[in-house]
Order: sequence, then structure tokens, then C-alpha cells
Amino acid sequence: MKEHAFRLVYGNDLKEEIQNYCIEHHINACAIITCVGCVNQLRLRLADGKSIRQWNKQFEIVSLTGTIANGHAHIHFSGSDLEGKCRGGHLLEGTIINTTAEIVLAELETVEFSREFDESTGYDELVITNKR
Repeated sequence: MKEHAFRLVYGNDLKEEIQNYCIEHHINACAIITCVGCVNQLRLRLADGKSIRQWNKQFEIVSLTGTIANGHAHIHFSGSDLEGKCRGGHLLEGTIINTTAEIVLAELETVEFSREFDESTGYDELVITNKR
């Protein structure tokens, strides 16, 4: 495993920048270890797999988890608002950093990731191939 750490700043798109980092560093199989920071615009797809919500207010990032396969990310987000109430779901482009986001990724060197359409789910799902 190889670790990567980087910081995003005001105005960066959280999902796009994570994907771009992996593309620029030729990372094929990756998992998010941790992320702390805050956003001032949040876009999520909700649990029904169809509904999209956007909030134009501040959220503290309390959890970010996911996998990135050749620059294509599947990320879930949880954030706490100014009252301490959490919102969570499937992270979409358009989630914008407020002050900072500190991100640590784990590059997985013994597996390869790809995504293939799965008729049973209707989504491109993760395919894991062992390199050994």
C-alpha cells in the first residue's frame, strides 16, 4: 500500500479534485482513508438512487469513504450542519470546499480496480482483479 495526502482549498470541487488527483498520479485502485474539512455547497444523491439534493450552506465533513477506480470515484459523504445535524449520501460533483479539506488516500498495489455496468443494479459497479 502506498499513501497519498493532499489538501484542497476554497472553491475546489471535492469529488472532481479527488478523481483528478488519482488520474494525475496514475492511481488505478484507491480507497479513501480519511478526510476532514468543510464545504459550503453540498450535492448528494440520496438512498433511493434517484433523488438529488443540494444544500447551499456550511457542512463540516465528518466522514468520507469510497473507492476510486482509474479516476472514477464511488464516494459516500456525511456532514454536520451549523446545528450539528448530519446529512449523508452519495457524493456528487458540485460539492464545493469552504476553507479546506485534508485528504488521505491509500493506493492499493496488489489489486486492480475497474467498473462495469451491472444490469441487476443499473450502475457501473466495482470489479476487483488480484495482481498476484
